[in-house]
Amino acid sequence: MINSHIIKLLAPKIQTFPSGKEFIYLVGPIKLPVNLDGETQTFQWYSWLKSDRAMESGELIESLASAELAERQQSSVLVYGDFAEAQEALIRMHSICHTGDIFGSKRCDCGFQLEQSMKMIAAHGAGALFYLANHEGRGIGLFSKAMAYLLQEEGLDTVDANLQLGFTDDSRNYDDAIAVLRALRSTPVTLITNNPRKLAALQEAGLNVGGRVPLWGDRSAFNEKYLQTKVSRSGHLAEVDTLLPHAQA
Repeated sequence: MINSHIIKLLAPKIQTFPSGKEFIYLVGPIKLPVNLDGETQTFQWYSWLKSDRAMESGELIESLASAELAERQQSSVLVYGDFAEAQEALIRMHSICHTGDIFGSKRCDCGFQLEQSMKMIAAHGAGALFYLANHEGRGIGLFSKAMAYLLQEEGLDTVDANLQLGFTDDSRNYDDAIAVLRALRSTPVTLITNNPRKLAALQEAGLNVGGRVPLWGDRSAFNEKYLQTKVSRSGHLAEVDTLLPHAQA
């Protein structure tokens, strides 16, 4: 049994709301000082858990030790400034990329986009970065992504590698992130993305998206084909200068 005092401390920090036929448990905010280019920026961090049943906060806390959550991925969101009330706010729906975000892989631009979007949000003064843990490899998972990388090394592009493994080009779902966004802010947001599918997902859910900010960069010989495929086959919105060759390594 968890001490009742512990439950009283934690329960006020848990929000519960539906997402389709399931329930989301959002815990936070938690002060999170982050190093961005040698400067400390303080974000407010939340994490969320989805369940197929409604639970009181006490029951949820009691269940954690036996839930084996380390065997599953949980998503989270970094909030900056007065996200709930600020007149303008930037958001980034960032799909987890184990290789790019953690290892700094140059095969993609994900690590760059993660750090750059946090800088953009902090500079803007209000915003949120949603870190979506079930989006690895555009929704195929880390092990399958490793298989797709092997196919890419044989010449397939990122789209065909996913298709040849039996997946769709992009199977990501934004429903849970949208539910969390609604819980944190009700006024318009501006989305940091090059991907019109992300924009459409928010608009089709009825969210008020006031605009889009592009995010290109970190182009090199290692990710040239990857970035071109985003534009030519996945429908990403290109900036004029992103189509020019870059010689940097």
